Amino acid sequence: MTAVDGLWYLADEAAQRAEQAYHRAADTYGAGRLERTYRKRVSRGRFRTLAERIQHCGAPYGAHTLVYRPSGELLVVRHEGVDMWVLPGGGVDGSESFREAAERELDEEAGIDAAYEGLAMLNRVEISCGEHDTWGVLPVFSAEAKTTTPTVADPDDEISEARWFEPEALPEDTRDREDLIDAVRAIA
Repeated sequence: MTAVDGLWYLADEAAQRAEQAYHRAADTYGAGRLERTYRKRVSRGRFRTLAERIQHCGAPYGAHTLVYRPSGELLVVRHEGVDMWVLPGGGVDGSESFREAAERELDEEAGIDAAYEGLAMLNRVEISCGEHDTWGVLPVFSAEAKTTTPTVADPDDEISEARWFEPEALPEDTRDREDLIDAVRAIA
Protein backbone atom coordinates (compact mmCIF):
# COMPACT_ATOMS: atom_id res chain seq x y z
CA MET A 1 0.00 0.00 0.00
CA THR A 2 1.31 3.42 -0.93
CA ALA A 3 0.60 5.12 2.40
CA VAL A 4 2.52 2.47 4.32
CA ASP A 5 5.77 2.26 2.38
CA GLY A 6 6.12 5.96 1.50
CA LEU A 7 7.10 5.25 -2.09
CA TRP A 8 5.00 8.17 -3.30
CA TYR A 9 6.90 10.52 -0.98
CA LEU A 10 10.28 9.18 -2.10
CA ALA A 11 9.24 9.57 -5.75
CA ASP A 12 8.16 13.16 -5.15
CA GLU A 13 11.40 14.06 -3.33
CA ALA A 14 13.44 12.39 -6.06
CA ALA A 15 11.67 14.39 -8.77
CA GLN A 16 12.36 17.63 -6.90
CA ARG A 17 16.04 16.71 -6.56
CA ALA A 18 16.18 15.82 -10.27
CA GLU A 19 14.79 19.23 -11.18
CA GLN A 20 17.46 20.94 -9.07
CA ALA A 21 20.21 18.72 -10.51
CA TYR A 22 19.08 19.36 -14.08
CA HIS A 23 19.23 23.14 -13.69
CA ARG A 24 22.50 23.04 -11.76
CA ALA A 25 24.11 20.84 -14.43
CA ALA A 26 22.85 23.05 -17.26
CA ASP A 27 24.06 26.19 -15.46
CA THR A 28 27.45 24.69 -14.54
CA TYR A 29 28.34 22.71 -17.67
CA GLY A 30 26.07 24.10 -20.39
CA ALA A 31 22.81 22.64 -21.61
CA GLY A 32 24.36 19.92 -23.74
CA ARG A 33 24.15 19.61 -27.47
CA LEU A 34 21.48 16.91 -27.38
CA GLU A 35 18.72 15.98 -24.99
CA ARG A 36 16.82 12.71 -24.98
CA THR A 37 14.11 11.25 -22.77
CA TYR A 38 14.32 7.59 -21.82
CA ARG A 39 11.41 5.76 -20.20
CA LYS A 40 11.94 2.78 -17.90
CA ARG A 41 9.27 0.56 -16.33
CA VAL A 42 10.83 -1.24 -13.39
CA SER A 43 9.93 -3.49 -10.47
CA ARG A 44 8.96 -1.98 -7.12
CA GLY A 45 12.35 -2.80 -5.57
CA ARG A 46 14.27 -1.35 -8.51
CA PHE A 47 12.07 1.75 -8.43
CA ARG A 48 12.95 2.31 -4.78
CA THR A 49 16.69 1.86 -5.51
CA LEU A 50 16.65 4.30 -8.45
CA ALA A 51 14.49 6.84 -6.59
CA GLU A 52 16.93 6.74 -3.65
CA ARG A 53 19.84 7.39 -6.03
CA ILE A 54 17.95 10.31 -7.56
CA GLN A 55 17.13 11.63 -4.10
CA HIS A 56 20.87 11.54 -3.30
CA CYS A 57 22.24 13.37 -6.37
CA GLY A 58 19.52 13.79 -9.00
CA ALA A 59 20.78 10.98 -11.25
CA PRO A 60 19.65 7.34 -11.24
CA TYR A 61 22.68 6.08 -13.21
CA GLY A 62 25.34 8.64 -12.31
CA ALA A 63 27.40 10.52 -14.91
CA HIS A 64 29.04 9.30 -18.11
CA THR A 65 31.62 10.45 -20.65
CA LEU A 66 31.46 10.40 -24.42
CA VAL A 67 35.20 10.16 -25.14
CA TYR A 68 36.37 10.63 -28.69
CA ARG A 69 39.62 10.76 -30.60
CA PRO A 70 40.30 13.62 -33.04
CA SER A 71 39.87 10.99 -35.79
CA GLY A 72 36.24 10.60 -34.67
CA GLU A 73 36.41 7.22 -32.94
CA LEU A 74 34.33 6.72 -29.81
CA LEU A 75 35.33 4.82 -26.66
CA VAL A 76 32.86 2.30 -25.23
CA VAL A 77 33.26 -0.29 -22.50
CA ARG A 78 31.83 -3.79 -22.20
CA HIS A 79 29.60 -3.91 -19.10
CA GLU A 80 29.08 -7.54 -18.14
CA GLY A 81 26.28 -6.74 -15.70
CA VAL A 82 24.02 -5.55 -18.53
CA ASP A 83 25.75 -7.59 -21.28
CA MET A 84 26.16 -4.51 -23.49
CA TRP A 85 28.67 -1.96 -24.70
CA VAL A 86 28.10 1.34 -22.87
CA LEU A 87 29.75 4.70 -22.32
CA PRO A 88 32.17 4.77 -19.39
CA GLY A 89 30.38 6.10 -16.35
CA GLY A 90 28.60 5.33 -13.15
CA GLY A 91 27.34 6.44 -9.78
CA VAL A 92 28.09 9.63 -7.90
CA ASP A 93 29.99 8.96 -4.65
CA GLY A 94 29.37 11.14 -1.62
CA SER A 95 29.53 14.82 -2.51
CA GLU A 96 31.18 14.37 -5.93
CA SER A 97 30.01 16.62 -8.74
CA PHE A 98 28.73 15.00 -11.91
CA ARG A 99 31.99 15.81 -13.66
CA GLU A 100 34.12 14.40 -10.83
CA ALA A 101 32.09 11.18 -10.95
CA ALA A 102 32.43 10.96 -14.74
CA GLU A 103 36.20 11.52 -14.57
CA ARG A 104 36.65 8.92 -11.82
CA GLU A 105 34.57 6.36 -13.67
CA LEU A 106 36.46 6.98 -16.93
CA ASP A 107 39.74 6.39 -15.11
CA GLU A 108 38.48 3.19 -13.47
CA GLU A 109 36.74 1.73 -16.49
CA ALA A 110 39.17 2.68 -19.27
CA GLY A 111 42.26 4.40 -17.82
CA ILE A 112 42.01 7.17 -20.39
CA ASP A 113 43.09 10.77 -19.73
CA ALA A 114 40.77 13.21 -21.46
CA ALA A 115 40.19 16.95 -21.82
CA TYR A 116 36.60 17.61 -20.71
CA GLU A 117 34.62 20.10 -22.79
CA GLY A 118 31.20 20.26 -21.15
CA LEU A 119 28.02 18.29 -21.66
CA ALA A 120 27.41 16.36 -24.86
CA MET A 121 23.96 15.30 -23.64
CA LEU A 122 21.73 16.17 -20.72
CA ASN A 123 19.10 13.45 -20.72
CA ARG A 124 15.96 12.81 -18.74
CA VAL A 125 15.20 9.30 -17.43
CA GLU A 126 11.54 8.79 -16.52
CA ILE A 127 11.01 5.83 -14.21
CA SER A 128 7.70 4.21 -13.37
CA CYS A 129 6.32 1.34 -11.34
CA GLY A 130 2.59 0.86 -11.08
CA GLU A 131 1.10 4.22 -10.08
CA HIS A 132 4.50 5.64 -9.05
CA ASP A 133 6.55 7.88 -11.33
CA THR A 134 9.71 9.90 -10.92
CA TRP A 135 12.58 11.06 -13.06
CA GLY A 136 16.28 11.80 -12.93
CA VAL A 137 18.98 13.34 -15.07
CA LEU A 138 21.60 11.46 -17.06
CA PRO A 139 24.51 13.82 -17.76
CA VAL A 140 26.90 12.74 -20.53
CA PHE A 141 30.08 14.81 -20.82
CA SER A 142 32.12 15.17 -23.99
CA ALA A 143 35.87 14.79 -23.74
CA GLU A 144 38.73 14.49 -26.20
CA ALA A 145 41.11 11.65 -25.42
CA LYS A 146 44.65 12.64 -24.47
CA THR A 147 45.79 9.03 -24.08
CA THR A 148 44.42 6.37 -26.37
CA THR A 149 45.36 2.96 -24.96
CA PRO A 150 42.55 1.75 -22.70
CA THR A 151 43.38 -0.02 -19.44
CA VAL A 152 40.49 -1.46 -17.44
CA ALA A 153 40.93 -1.23 -13.65
CA ASP A 154 37.27 -1.42 -12.59
CA PRO A 155 37.04 -2.06 -8.83
CA ASP A 156 33.53 -3.50 -9.31
CA ASP A 157 34.66 -6.03 -11.94
CA GLU A 158 31.72 -5.09 -14.17
CA ILE A 159 33.82 -3.82 -17.08
CA SER A 160 35.65 -6.48 -19.06
CA GLU A 161 36.94 -4.46 -22.01
CA ALA A 162 37.33 -0.92 -23.38
CA ARG A 163 37.61 -0.31 -27.13
CA TRP A 164 37.54 2.42 -29.76
CA PHE A 165 35.02 2.25 -32.61
CA GLU A 166 34.10 4.41 -35.58
CA PRO A 167 30.59 5.68 -34.70
CA GLU A 168 28.87 3.77 -37.50
CA ALA A 169 30.80 0.61 -36.51
CA LEU A 170 29.59 0.59 -32.90
CA PRO A 171 28.44 -2.92 -32.01
CA GLU A 172 24.71 -3.54 -32.40
CA ASP A 173 24.51 -4.31 -28.69
CA THR A 174 25.63 -0.81 -27.71
CA ARG A 175 23.20 0.88 -25.33
CA ASP A 176 21.47 3.84 -27.01
CA ARG A 177 23.60 3.26 -30.12
CA GLU A 178 21.81 5.71 -32.45
CA ASP A 179 21.80 8.46 -29.82
CA LEU A 180 25.56 8.02 -29.32
CA ILE A 181 26.17 8.25 -33.06
CA ASP A 182 24.12 11.49 -33.14
CA ALA A 183 26.00 12.85 -30.13
CA VAL A 184 29.49 12.18 -31.52
CA ARG A 185 28.46 13.75 -34.83
CA ALA A 186 27.25 16.84 -32.96
CA ILE A 187 30.63 17.35 -31.27
CA ALA A 188 32.87 16.45 -34.19
